[in-house]
Amino acid sequence: MSIMKRLGLIFRSKANTALDRAEDPRQTLDYSYQRQLELLQKVRRGVADVATSRKRVELQMNQLQQQGDKLQGQAQKALAAGREDLAREALTRRSALLTQTQDLETQHAQLQGEEEKLTLASQRLQAKVESFRTRKETIKATYTAAEAQTKIGEAFSGVSEEMSDVGLAVQRAEDKTASMQARAGAIDELMASGALDDASASPNSDIDRELAALSAGSDVDSELAAMKQQLGSAERQALGEAPAGGSAADQVPAEQPDEHTKEG
Repeated sequence: MSIMKRLGLIFRSKANTALDRAEDPRQTLDYSYQRQLELLQKVRRGVADVATSRKRVELQMNQLQQQGDKLQGQAQKALAAGREDLAREALTRRSALLTQTQDLETQHAQLQGEEEKLTLASQRLQAKVESFRTRKETIKATYTAAEAQTKIGEAFSGVSEEMSDVGLAVQRAEDKTASMQARAGAIDELMASGALDDASASPNSDIDRELAALSAGSDVDSELAAMKQQLGSAERQALGEAPAGGSAADQVPAEQPDEHTKEG
């Protein structure tokens, strides 16, 4: 298969799929019903036109019949008056009228037959149109009910396009909210640590931070002194020193004087 044929096949298949999605059976049924009504109207107009032609032929036949009767009377009067030539002329004209009348009768019979056929076709077509209309309304009602049921099912299951869009929007909102909360927390931490200045803070903010730093330093010094004192007490206890205080010389008993020293 050549590339052009494959492209044509792909295009036709995609176009067919797009048309299937865009096609609404209810609109198609209404359009078909409208076309059938138009066809029925044309058939009825055809019946009316044939009937009109038939009626016109009947009028012509009646006129020719009246003219023929008149010529018949004139021929009788001319013959009674001894004018055989006039009577012959009148009968000749009457004969021509009879020929025209016969042609009109043939045409009248054809029109009448055509009118009967069109009338029968119109009745049959009308019956089909009424049957199609009933079927059309039934199909439309069934399709509408099925469409509503499908939309309700999709709404409950969340598989419809609208519900999917709503779900995505909610997910995006939650993600943005979480990101904004994380950003706000980070800014608060940076401002608390002094890494980020607060433009809306008062001019004394720098002094407050210095005072807070000094207080923190004093607390550290106090804690360090307490730790040193505890460490010194532990060392003295390890060396056997009294915890009450005094030097080691104060704690050793004084030596007794030598007897020779006493005697002297």
